[in-house]
Amino acid sequence: MSDKRAERIADFIEPLRVPPGSKVHLARDFDPRYKAGMKKREGTELLRTGVSLLAEYQERLAAQDTYGVVLALQALDAGGKDGTIRHVMSGVNPQGVRVSSFKVPSSEELDHDYLWRYARRLPARGEIAIFNRSHYEEVLVVRVHPEVLLRQKLPEQVLRPDIWDRRYREINRWEHYLTDNGFKVVKIFLNLSKEEQRTRFLKRIDLPEKNWKFSAADVRERRRWDEYQHAFSEMLSATSTKWAPWYVVPADRKWFARICAAAILAHTLMEIDPQYPDVGEEARKDLLVTKRTLEREAPAGAPADPYAARQGKSKKKRG
Repeated sequence: MSDKRAERIADFIEPLRVPPGSKVHLARDFDPRYKAGMKKREGTELLRTGVSLLAEYQERLAAQDTYGVVLALQALDAGGKDGTIRHVMSGVNPQGVRVSSFKVPSSEELDHDYLWRYARRLPARGEIAIFNRSHYEEVLVVRVHPEVLLRQKLPEQVLRPDIWDRRYREINRWEHYLTDNGFKVVKIFLNLSKEEQRTRFLKRIDLPEKNWKFSAADVRERRRWDEYQHAFSEMLSATSTKWAPWYVVPADRKWFARICAAAILAHTLMEIDPQYPDVGEEARKDLLVTKRTLEREAPAGAPADPYAARQGKSKKKRG
């Protein structure tokens, strides 16, 4: 990554990365209101740059058709997952991105292992798959709600106190397997403060056009705030690895969270550094033959190659 842009992005997101092997205490280690001394006005331009960069690298990823990317996005209710996806991916080709949301598992999904439904939504090579909530629900919601675990039809001998440590190991191995096969895994936790969540819930109640987003179940889950904070801290400590790192993104300011998410995904693609395929000498000769044929078809008075003519004019102006 010799590109200066890549170096700046890497420096920007480094404070958000959970070092592998570290012991995380969410409330102590990560501030939901952190904004790196940035103002919203300059953030708007940075987001635009990040989206443009993503579009460039996504096209190269698709053209190379060798690697895929899995972006796991986790947050508490009102954490801003949907808005982050919408803004960050606004400039990319929708054909190369697949967004999957994972809600309450169906009866069919419960008849399989807990990673089965996530494996079905993995990307093809050249694609980006975004998991809006992800396989980490299996060590978050399922941990906070033991009754959900009981519905997973597990053998009795599996339901031991070490089940969460075992699931952390299984998830780490699965992500390592994906990485070894050319599928980069990157994970973002949108870290929202309790007060900001309260404010966003009230906004959903106060604005009629936001009422549809509000659920009384969200408030019931809020009562388990401390349990979720503990589950998130344990998850981050156990599953941020060299091959699939976690980034804790401050989510109280939506504009800053979106900049961070764009930077993290751009950094992931720049690490892959996908390249356009080299068509080879014979194919290039064929292209030149086709080019000459098309140039001869130009109408009277029109340039033989309009694109090349425009590029030539642009160079003269810059000169």
